[in-house]
Amino acid sequence: MKRRLLGSLETSAIGLGCMSMTPIYGAPDPDEAVATIHRAIDLGVDLVDTADAYNNGKNESLVGKAISDRRDKVILATKFGNIRFPDGRRDVNGDPAYVREACEASLRRLQVDVIDLFYVHRIDPKVPIEDTVGAMADLKKEGKIRHLGLSEASPATLRRAHATHPITALQTEYSLWSREPEDELLGLCRELGVGYVAYSPMGRGFLTATIGSVDDLAEDDRRRDHPRFHPDNIASNTGLVEVLRERAVAEGCTAAQLAIAWVLSRGEHIVPIPGTRRRKWLEENVKAVELVPSATTLAALESAFAPGVAAGTRYPAGQMKRVHV
Repeated sequence: MKRRLLGSLETSAIGLGCMSMTPIYGAPDPDEAVATIHRAIDLGVDLVDTADAYNNGKNESLVGKAISDRRDKVILATKFGNIRFPDGRRDVNGDPAYVREACEASLRRLQVDVIDLFYVHRIDPKVPIEDTVGAMADLKKEGKIRHLGLSEASPATLRRAHATHPITALQTEYSLWSREPEDELLGLCRELGVGYVAYSPMGRGFLTATIGSVDDLAEDDRRRDHPRFHPDNIASNTGLVEVLRERAVAEGCTAAQLAIAWVLSRGEHIVPIPGTRRRKWLEENVKAVELVPSATTLAALESAFAPGVAAGTRYPAGQMKRVHV
C-alpha cells in the first residue's frame, strides 16, 4: 500500500469511510461490515473513518468492535459536533465543554484510550473556532487524542483554527462532481501543510455507474433526500457518468476506480476515503491506488466534469447551510 502524509500524520494513500456500515444507505449486514474493516487492514488500509453522528453512535461501536484485536494497525479517525436528534432535527455544537463530553463518549464506544484523528464534524458559528480548537488541544495534552482535524470548514475558519493549534487534516467532500474545494481549500491546505481527506470520492455511489434511477435506491436510503439523486437531476447527471464509464473502459478499470484515481491525482496531500460496507467493493476500490490515468483520460474528465456542472446541490438546503462555515 502506498503512503501519504496528512500534515505530520502518515497514512495509507486511501482510507476507509465507515458511515454506510450502519443504516443510512439502506440496511447493511454488520458481520460483513466488520469483515470489510478486517480486510481493509489486511490490504494495508490503516485510516479508518467514523463519527458519533453516524447512526447515533452505533457506527463507532461497530468500528470499535472490529478493531478491538488489531488497534495497533489502525489510524482511527472520528468526528463530533454534528448533532442529529431522533425527530430528524439537526444542530451543531462546538462548545468547549461539549468537545470534552463528546470525546469521552467516543472513547467509550470505540473501546480505545486515544483517538488518532479527532475532527470537528461541522463548525459551530455560535462558538469561536479558537475556543473549540483550544478544547481539542487540551484533550491532546491529556493524551486522549493525537491529531486535530476540521470537517467542512471554510478557508477563513481553517486559517484561524490552524493559528490556534496545528491542524493535521481538513475533511470535505471532493470528487469529479463536487469540485468546490479547488477554489481555495486545496491550495490553502498545501500552503499550511494540512492534509486533505476527501470523503465521497465516488459521489455517494453515483460515480460507480451503478445507479440509473432513484428506484435503484432502497426505500430507506437517505440519498433519496439529496437533490442530485432526484429523478430529474439523475437523468442529467447520468450523462456525465457515461463519459466516466467510457474512459474507464479505455483505462481497463471500473468507473469507481477511475473516480478515486482522479482524486488521488489532484495532489500528494490528498487521501480519499471511499466508503463501502462490502469486501468486494473494498478490494476494487483499493486497486485505484495503483492506477495512473492517461493524459487523454484526465483531459476528457476535465472537460465533462467542469466545476459546477452536476445538477442539484450535494445536500438538501438545510444541510447545505452547515458546510463551508
